[in-house]
Amino acid sequence: MRNLSIAGLLATILFVCATVCFAEPADNPAQSGGGDPVTGKFESGLCKGCHGAEGISFVDLIPNLAGQNAAYTAKQLRDFQSGVRTHQIMSAISRSITATEVADISAFFSGLKIMQGDGSGDNTAAEKLFRNGDPARGMPACMGCHGENGKAPVKATYPVIGGQHGEYLRVQLFHFRGGDRSNSTDGIMSKAAIKLTDDEIDALSGYLSGR
Repeated sequence: MRNLSIAGLLATILFVCATVCFAEPADNPAQSGGGDPVTGKFESGLCKGCHGAEGISFVDLIPNLAGQNAAYTAKQLRDFQSGVRTHQIMSAISRSITATEVADISAFFSGLKIMQGDGSGDNTAAEKLFRNGDPARGMPACMGCHGENGKAPVKATYPVIGGQHGEYLRVQLFHFRGGDRSNSTDGIMSKAAIKLTDDEIDALSGYLSGR
C-alpha cells in the first residue's frame, strides 16, 4: 500500500469528485475563526477519497485526520494554497476550496473520534526522547508541545501525532530535517528535527504511531 502511485491516487480523487455532491459554500465571515462541522461533512467528500470517511487513511504515507486540531489542519491547507508547503496532489486540491470550506472541513475532521494506535512501537529510548528530549543537544521534549501520548497539543496550531501513521511521521521528520518542509509554527520542528539521527526518527515514528 505504501507504494500506491500518484496516478492511482489521482484516479481515486477523480472518481470521488465525479460521484460526490458538494454543498454550496456559505461565505459567512462569522465562520472565519471556526468552521461548521456539519457543512464540512459534505464539503469533505473529496478529502475522504484519500483520508478515509472517518479520517483514517488506508495508506501509510497519507495522514490520518481524525481528531486532528482544526486550526492545524486549516493552517496546512492554507500553506498548500500559498505554496509555503508543497505536495503534488494537496497543492492542487487545496486551491480549489474557499476559506470557508477550509474552516468547515477542518472542523469536521477535528470532531471525529481521535486517531488511535495499536499499542505497538514500545521503545525505551524513543519514549525517553519524547518525554524528556535531550538537554545535552538542546533538544526539547516532544511532549512539551504535543502533550501526553502526542494527543494533547499545547497550541491549536500544533498537531496531534499520537496514533498517526508511522511512515507519514517518519517522512515528515526527514523533510523537516532536510529543509524540504519548513512550515511549522515558529519553525520549531525544523529546529528540533535537525538534531535527530536516522535511528531516532525511525524509533520516534514507530513509538508515536502506536500511541
